[in-house]
Amino acid sequence: MRHELAIYVHWPFCQSKCPYCDFNSYVAESIDHVLWRHALLTELEALAGETPGRTVTSVFFGGGTPSLMPPKTAADVIDAIGRKWRTADDLEITLEDNPSTIEIGLFDEFRAAGVNRLSVGVQSFDDASLWFLGRKHSAAEARNAIVAAQRHFPRTSFDIIYGLPGQTTEGWRRELTEALELAGEHLSLYQLTIEPGTPFHRDCVEAADDDTGSELYELTHELTGAAGLPAYEVSNHAYLGAECRHNLNIWRGGDYAGVGPSAHGRLTTDGVTHAIYRIHDAGRWLEAVAEGGHGTAKRTLLAPEGRCQELVMTGLRLAEGIDR
Repeated sequence: MRHELAIYVHWPFCQSKCPYCDFNSYVAESIDHVLWRHALLTELEALAGETPGRTVTSVFFGGGTPSLMPPKTAADVIDAIGRKWRTADDLEITLEDNPSTIEIGLFDEFRAAGVNRLSVGVQSFDDASLWFLGRKHSAAEARNAIVAAQRHFPRTSFDIIYGLPGQTTEGWRRELTEALELAGEHLSLYQLTIEPGTPFHRDCVEAADDDTGSELYELTHELTGAAGLPAYEVSNHAYLGAECRHNLNIWRGGDYAGVGPSAHGRLTTDGVTHAIYRIHDAGRWLEAVAEGGHGTAKRTLLAPEGRCQELVMTGLRLAEGIDR
């Protein structure tokens, strides 16, 4: 497993910033796509020098909204990974997408680029909830995006957020039932969490209380289990064998590496694991890559006790648990 490697590519740009989101993302009036493509490829080159002999098992384009990057950027990144590393025969390449008409129109090009798993950020099938969550698409667009994704990509998933203020168990039952009718092999279901520094936190928005949250969580497991998509992780449900291999690798303690601003990594060499953190600020990351070939902010040796604690914390997210 230590010879296997998962690669995460962070694209930090969005059309708008959702009020619940605390990810490293920005709204930019213009993006120099040639510059960004070159920077990602440059940091990949540096990463390849650190990881000779590894086999890449998965690639994950996250953000931000990576479906807003030109498909050529995704294609060039995927091509570079294929040239610089060995790749698994069943290489999983995931790209996160928002359900807009413009992005649906690029599905053919992303598929041709090599993406074989699309994760759609639906978040709700209720227009009022989508407005509350700051989403720019409608429920109808979400449904259209799921159908289109399943037509273009061999593997798909979509996200839903629940536990919104005032949400009832019956309301969630109706929405989750619709989600299960539309779902393919994988479904991600997240309870709303109010994170410090977000607009929701500043506006004192309150998610569902603990009792309601527990009821909604139990109902989620009941319905997904009955539909054949049991939870394999706290918030992720899939048919057996359809789990997200990229995330499974991370939760099981496998090695992974990130490129792009704020991307993280864990690399093990000679039995020693280092935590690697890329520069958070997009502009400073670009400058660092241009000057030194990579945008590493810090690299920290993980002591055995700390590494053990990390493996327990991530492993206990999984239904399979951890190996004693």
